Amino acid sequence: MNRSLVILLGVLALGAAIFAGSYFVSQRACAITRSADDLSWLHDEFHLNGAEMARVRQLHEGYMPQCAKMCVLIAAKNAEVQAALGSGTNVTAEAQQKLTELGGLRAQCQAQMLRHFIEVSQAMPPEEGRRYLAEMKKLTLGSHEEIEQSMSDHNGHEHGTN
Repeated sequence: MNRSLVILLGVLALGAAIFAGSYFVSQRACAITRSADDLSWLHDEFHLNGAEMARVRQLHEGYMPQCAKMCVLIAAKNAEVQAALGSGTNVTAEAQQKLTELGGLRAQCQAQMLRHFIEVSQAMPPEEGRRYLAEMKKLTLGSHEEIEQSMSDHNGHEHGTN
């Protein structure tokens, strides 16, 4: 009886391992397929025809080098902020300056993104373009707005006041 139970548990464990391995391999394969055409969701979501999709792809490919450059600048400035903050317990004048510079780069990045999204929205049918732009504005500005909203007027308490 014990031997049968051990065999059964072993077979179940082996089956679970094969299932889990297959699942993770298929997920990885799907991710690779999706990354090969990371804009296909636009075609489906916003009902773009071939010409519209070609224009969106062209705009996207033109924007990506600018985006990558901005990401490098922000990462470098963030490293400067971290170095200026160090392990201290105070925000030094140097750290404040670096934070200000980082904020400026992030604002520049957001403006650049919004200009790109506006351009992409204009390559779409008007109603779909408006819907796309509204979504991209939410994504671009939304996380900051959520944080700001959570920090102000929370249970009648204004952030920064006593």
